[in-house]
Amino acid sequence: MPTSRSYRDSCGIARALDVVGERWALLVVRELLFAPQRFSELRHALPHISSNLLADRLRELEHNGVIRRGLAPAEGPQVYELTEWGRKLEPILLALGDWGIDAPQPPPPTVLSATSVLIFLQGVARPDPAAPPMTCRLELDGRVWTVRLASGRVQVQPGEPTTADVSLRAEPKTLNALLADPATLATACADGSAAVVGDLSAIGRLLHAVNDPWPSDGHTSVS
Repeated sequence: MPTSRSYRDSCGIARALDVVGERWALLVVRELLFAPQRFSELRHALPHISSNLLADRLRELEHNGVIRRGLAPAEGPQVYELTEWGRKLEPILLALGDWGIDAPQPPPPTVLSATSVLIFLQGVARPDPAAPPMTCRLELDGRVWTVRLASGRVQVQPGEPTTADVSLRAEPKTLNALLADPATLATACADGSAAVVGDLSAIGRLLHAVNDPWPSDGHTSVS
């Protein structure tokens, strides 16, 4: 059942933890950063949480004004989305993710959601700002995303692109492995763990934007 526990501490940090400090709460917020989600989609992205506990966390977050319920356009089923106040957690979550990179990996089997990989991609990728814009259709875990490279940045949006230079279909863990080592793309395509339609070099640009990022100041580094 939903909890109403409090640290009874006036510090802003403690008051924030009263709102989002329960187990799974921040991971629910993470999954809503890019797009609203149905209950079933959140359950799929967070397979180790029970349905009852997820329902509790959603009720708590809604009660505290972090999320709200709405209807998915042209689809009907109820979705959960971040409120304006809830969206202010984004830089906090990104900073927490940067800090957590140095934490030890959990014991297997592990999960990795599409949102997690896309957060990493958008935050870390630094494509060449002089290169022409490129749009990629990315299909992860049965959901389609639009990834645009332009002006030295990567932007991720939910849904089908109007036009795309290339399309990549893969599981989140496969994409994560490709971002770590773009040289494995051919092997992933050969064994069926990744499928590319369109300009293969465009996918190379996307992967190398993380593996070999362009310097953030726009200048080539000198060794």
